[in-house]
Amino acid sequence: MTPDRPTHDVVIMGGGLAGLTLALQLRQRFADLDVVVLERRSHPVPHAAHKVGESSVEIGAHYFDTVLGLKPHMDQAQLRKFGFRFFFSEGRRDIDQVTEIGASHPLPVPSYQIDRGIFENYLAEEAARRGVRFVDGATVQRITLSEDGDTLHRLEWSKDGEVRQCQARWLVDACGRAGMLKRKLGLEQPNAHDCHAIWFRVNDRITIDDWSDDPAWRARCTPQARWLSTNHLVGAGYWVWLIPLASGSHSVGIVADPRLHPLDGMNSFDKAMEWLRTWQPRLFDELDGKRHLLQDFAFLRKFSYGCKQVFSGHRWALTGEAGLFLDPFYSPGSDFIAMANTYITDLVAHDRAGRTIEARARLYDQIYHSFYESTLALYQGQYPLFGDPEVLPVKVIWDYSYYWGVLSQIFFQHRLTDLALLGSLRDELQQCQQLNAAAQEFFSAWSARSHRRNRPVMLDQAALPWFAELNRSLNDRLDDDAFKARIRASLAQLRTLAAEIIARAGAGHAGLDGGALLALSRQTPAPEEGVEKAGAMLFELG
Repeated sequence: MTPDRPTHDVVIMGGGLAGLTLALQLRQRFADLDVVVLERRSHPVPHAAHKVGESSVEIGAHYFDTVLGLKPHMDQAQLRKFGFRFFFSEGRRDIDQVTEIGASHPLPVPSYQIDRGIFENYLAEEAARRGVRFVDGATVQRITLSEDGDTLHRLEWSKDGEVRQCQARWLVDACGRAGMLKRKLGLEQPNAHDCHAIWFRVNDRITIDDWSDDPAWRARCTPQARWLSTNHLVGAGYWVWLIPLASGSHSVGIVADPRLHPLDGMNSFDKAMEWLRTWQPRLFDELDGKRHLLQDFAFLRKFSYGCKQVFSGHRWALTGEAGLFLDPFYSPGSDFIAMANTYITDLVAHDRAGRTIEARARLYDQIYHSFYESTLALYQGQYPLFGDPEVLPVKVIWDYSYYWGVLSQIFFQHRLTDLALLGSLRDELQQCQQLNAAAQEFFSAWSARSHRRNRPVMLDQAALPWFAELNRSLNDRLDDDAFKARIRASLAQLRTLAAEIIARAGAGHAGLDGGALLALSRQTPAPEEGVEKAGAMLFELG
């Protein structure tokens, strides 16, 4: 090491959510690890109008509060999320007269609404407290990667006009969509999910609980708590998000399929407001008098993309949006940060132990991409059915059954890096993935025939005992045999649910062919214990 080119164990380019949480996880694993984070923005960053991506779901929430030990901050400085909630309110102001999907009371496993400004300022301070060198206002100018996997990576970066150099054994790109390593290595990979998003923040609370005075509607769930949900106002080809922030602001976004709702009809605040006047007039009414409280406005034309490779045996990696991005629906962004960071930390651990990492990095990359592909199936071609009050409630139940029953179990049970155990479940995991792909195709076919009845009811997920138990089961601690049994039970449960979905759809739509989904649901009989009987898993819609 030379004074003008210091050597570090890990240099992380990007000090946002992905980079800072990785730094914390690495220092938590190795107290003596020399970690440097280079962040382009100056700190502290502003609250609320800082970055989009405020809602978390169970994997990301568990990563923040339990894996990283940040629960005191999450409980005290962020908002506890009241699950996800959907209103089929297209063209309507009478919110109490449309179908609502949502829990009547919170489910056991927490998730959070996150003010990214508050959180990232805290993460930077916490990283420094734990011994990470955090440098804000730093711009990376040149990267020279190790060509043989043995020499060190070299960086040139600047701060306050002064050019500096360093070298690192590990180099991680967490700089978001700028994707420095992705561009340098030609790893860009488009996908077939072509949607866009606009979003803005207003410096006021949007209390959806006050949108109706009807006592029966108000009594359907925990009093004055709906506003804490990630509220979705849905219609054919789009959804609108409403996410509250601890700073007192509210995040509003429109996510749409351009074939049905082109971006040029909403790519400014005034255009977005006119779009809301037509498609979601009750929200327009709420925002019309708050125009002076607008804090920011932004849009992305095509937000979803893949990446050919995110982990390398040559000791480089990508995490967060520097790698790949799916869709904000179901808020999977922090989940994939949690998984990528866990893989990177494990690779660093094996490297420090003197073990070869080439094969392990390749396998982690394959598994991570498998999770990406199975999650992408939830979105591709699905936006036209988002306005379907008959099909979307069933799709949401299916999607969360797949998420809590498979991917979440792997993460919560700390089996993400257990290659031997995952290998022993390879057939079961592949069958789950095949079932999911077939289910998504079936939902599209069903929606094409749906009557789209929009009844004034609340479909209460908390009232489905098996669904609430699936959420609660994430808190279990399982040994290897119990974990294998859990994944096999999840597969059986998905088969049972698939059979009931086909029966539900077929009862109202003669000639609707279950095809591949029906065949997969019949592969093996479901065990008698631990799985709900057909006819008891879905909402009773009458």
